[in-house]
Amino acid sequence: MNARTLLKALSTGVVAALFLSPCTSLNAVEIAPLPPHVTKRVAAARIVVAPLKPDWTYTVGEEARFLVRVTADNVDIPNAPVRLSWGPEMMKESTGEVIVPIGGIEVSAGTLQQPGFLRLTATADIGGKQYKGVATAAFSPEKIKPTQSEPADFDAFWAGVKDEVAALPLEAKITLMPDASTAAVNVYHVALRLPGGSWQGPAHFYGILCEPTKPGKYPAILRVPGAGVRPYKGDVDTAAQGAITFEVGIHGIPVNLSGPVYDDLLAGPLNGYWFFNLDNRDKFYYRRVVQGCLRSVDFLASRPAWNGEKLAVAGSSQGGMLSIITAALDKRITGLSAIHPAFCDVTGYLHGRAGGWPHMFRDGANNTPEKLATTSYYDVVNFAKRVKVPGHYMWGYNDDVCPPTSVYAAYNVVTAPKELSVMLEMAHNYNEEQWTASSNWVLRHIGIGK
Repeated sequence: MNARTLLKALSTGVVAALFLSPCTSLNAVEIAPLPPHVTKRVAAARIVVAPLKPDWTYTVGEEARFLVRVTADNVDIPNAPVRLSWGPEMMKESTGEVIVPIGGIEVSAGTLQQPGFLRLTATADIGGKQYKGVATAAFSPEKIKPTQSEPADFDAFWAGVKDEVAALPLEAKITLMPDASTAAVNVYHVALRLPGGSWQGPAHFYGILCEPTKPGKYPAILRVPGAGVRPYKGDVDTAAQGAITFEVGIHGIPVNLSGPVYDDLLAGPLNGYWFFNLDNRDKFYYRRVVQGCLRSVDFLASRPAWNGEKLAVAGSSQGGMLSIITAALDKRITGLSAIHPAFCDVTGYLHGRAGGWPHMFRDGANNTPEKLATTSYYDVVNFAKRVKVPGHYMWGYNDDVCPPTSVYAAYNVVTAPKELSVMLEMAHNYNEEQWTASSNWVLRHIGIGK
């Protein structure tokens, strides 16, 4: 089968299992001559997958073509058998197999007739190890619209939630952490009281406060966490640059305990907390979490060293979700940074496309009127419409935890000033480049960055 015939077969989804012979060990593959002093070549293989368009972005109806290469030490491995799967992200895929020659092979993954994302995944067994390459093409992403509904009493519901917090006097237990403090920054463990109780017992919200030791007035940053259960150390470095920072946990437990405590909680009583009471908007786990974020803003605004002007909120994944929600609900927030935000347009799966984390409706799961109704009160798309402050947003096209279809659905309804940074190859990772871009935006917003 020549390349043209193969591409046609791939684009129509009719490729059979044509190349099933076992992969040759990399040590036996002639990828380049060996130097005279070397007896065996050892290398890690890499499968490179990339859309032919440099910006990875197509218009609806346009054919998406990808280049697939298999390399080791940046040298092509000839005639590598590769398995391919492709289709709209997170949805049912077509499959096929190809032999990848030196220089790679172009393949067609077809097109989309609606705005969204189409993903091509290539895998190969080389030297007894499986390797994978992924690329995701966008189709008119700026036109993606939410599928989530908005309750008529959305604003009234959240006004009531906020009133509960406002009615409770601010009670903060602040404990200095001498070993964590520096000459420039005082570090404190903080416990904040929340309304009522919870299944864990008395309701509290915990975090690590970092304040410059030098007398003065400073801007503030609330850092909200990604999903999971873990301790926190606080953002000492940013505080040393001239900001008050408050890094919080969300589970009503101190954030300065030993690591195994949190591992046990996540494996036990907090396992799957993001689904707790999903059938009841008034008892859903995140209701108390949002109240904790609002109480944290109260706390930062109460600090004598706060300058009363700039107060930003920032986080990734679950933290991106909470950043957008907090900014939408609290007018004291002046700017937000959200990296690959979770809980965006979670109903996408009910409309034939990817929904946001935690994917409660994928494969028809949890699709009850009660659970569907609850998500409409917590879905980020309904908060994104209400954001009034500048924001910096960031994600990757290859994200399979918070799929780009879902986050674009929320981003596209933001009418406030917004800036989008995209790392095309990035999946649901968090690397130095992301941190730098987000941190620089936040620092500029609060007035201490360049």
